[in-house]
Amino acid sequence: MTDLKRLEEFSLELCGAAADVAVPIFRAGCAHEDKGDAAGFDPVTEADRGAEAVIRQLIQARFPDHGVIGEEYGTDRPGAEFVWIVDPVDGTRAFISGLPLWTTLIGLRQAGELVIGAVAAPALGEVFVGGPSGARRVAGGISTPIRARACPELSAAVISTTDPILFDVQQKRGWDALRTATRLARLGCDAYAYAMVAAGRMDAVAETGLKPWDWAAPTALVRSAGGTVTDWAGAEPSGESSLLAVGDPGLAQSMRGLLAS
Repeated sequence: MTDLKRLEEFSLELCGAAADVAVPIFRAGCAHEDKGDAAGFDPVTEADRGAEAVIRQLIQARFPDHGVIGEEYGTDRPGAEFVWIVDPVDGTRAFISGLPLWTTLIGLRQAGELVIGAVAAPALGEVFVGGPSGARRVAGGISTPIRARACPELSAAVISTTDPILFDVQQKRGWDALRTATRLARLGCDAYAYAMVAAGRMDAVAETGLKPWDWAAPTALVRSAGGTVTDWAGAEPSGESSLLAVGDPGLAQSMRGLLAS
């Protein structure tokens, strides 16, 4: 436990180092490349690459036996006991549009189990981290415990997805069914929406087509805050996965049923 708490603090250090790279570039005329294919636009910037590079350098210097899985520079020692799963700028579309809800995602897996997840919003000066100390928001040097909220009625739930256009036809039907059954849907928040579920401001996030660096940190964070996270079928997320993060576990089954409708 002591070692995990030390690694939890290290995840905050990684978020800070990534912010030092990315924030000065944000809204400073940052150019981008399109690494997408015919399936769609997928931008990458010097912030993505520079932030992941500094994250990897810090991990290598401090914990050379740890592995890393990252969006920009691939996989290194994935079979290690401790493996960091990193997305340096999640929400690059928001980043290049000047919108502040892009995040840095830092997850840690120990012996195959997610144990720490940090969702940092550098442009807003805050980090949401979940681990052995529970879930908390860190901003301005102040750490505040957070908890997912109770939401006993599906009709009262506030839900989110990044963009329904990312769903295929069947997934879109499921999302529409969930949207109809709930009170309010917010779009375009990327991974920041998971932080809001953990902080008790929203009730669920539904996404598809996520890679491990997209879902690892949010999964650990929401679970640390008392929520539940599965794929849309109720299984543990794995590989490229759908994701349903629910603040009140009592709503998870009914939400999965609607998404599968």
